[in-house]
Amino acid sequence: MNVRVAFRCKSQEVIIMKKAILATKVGMTQIFNEDGALTPVTVLQAGPCVVTQIKTVENDGYSAVQVGFVDKKDKIVNVDKNGKKEIVHRHGVTKAEKGHFDKAGVSGKRFVREFKFDNADEYTLAQEIKADIFAVGDKIDATAISKGKGFQGAIKRHNQHRGPMTHGSKFHRHAGSNGAASDPSKVFKGKKMPGHMGHKRITIQNLEVVRVDAENNLILVKGSVPGPKKSLVTIKESVKAI
Repeated sequence: MNVRVAFRCKSQEVIIMKKAILATKVGMTQIFNEDGALTPVTVLQAGPCVVTQIKTVENDGYSAVQVGFVDKKDKIVNVDKNGKKEIVHRHGVTKAEKGHFDKAGVSGKRFVREFKFDNADEYTLAQEIKADIFAVGDKIDATAISKGKGFQGAIKRHNQHRGPMTHGSKFHRHAGSNGAASDPSKVFKGKKMPGHMGHKRITIQNLEVVRVDAENNLILVKGSVPGPKKSLVTIKESVKAI
């Protein structure tokens, strides 16, 4: 039985869990159950992730498991006889990162994250974490960076109403008043105004796992998950399971 424990440390709540994995968003589709009912689902390519470091209380002050996901090529710097540098795979794994991954006995990874497992001491370096850690019916929390919408007006960004479009009105899609002139002579903090919309870290809680394909490392989750296709999604067992 999976048990979740929460404790407070320096006024910050720390959630201890047993199951978590990194995934990429494949897209959305729909499936039908045995009764013919349609269910919209998000397909997630979950793992395989590999353990790249195990943090202990003795060495690091806390217990956690660091995992890597998606292979990444090494950054190569070639220098010719004239001293001219040629960089291959400019955004690849650096020498420092390569040393870290070599120590764990794994290849370079694009995404590296930490999970505070309550059974962190049971994991070993280079151990694989696959999609089969979750089962049908499990409740999960999915965290990802939402789609960026760029600079947007108050109507789209904050769902405000527009003004009259005809009869001589000059107030159409304006945000309205920002505050009085003489008193308080300022714009209050938190005023809903036009600005950058989206590209924020969003967590959707209590999503249900409706299907697990362990062979292909696919997890089908009921409903939508933040972010565009191919984006990184962190899947954890639900904090507020209903």
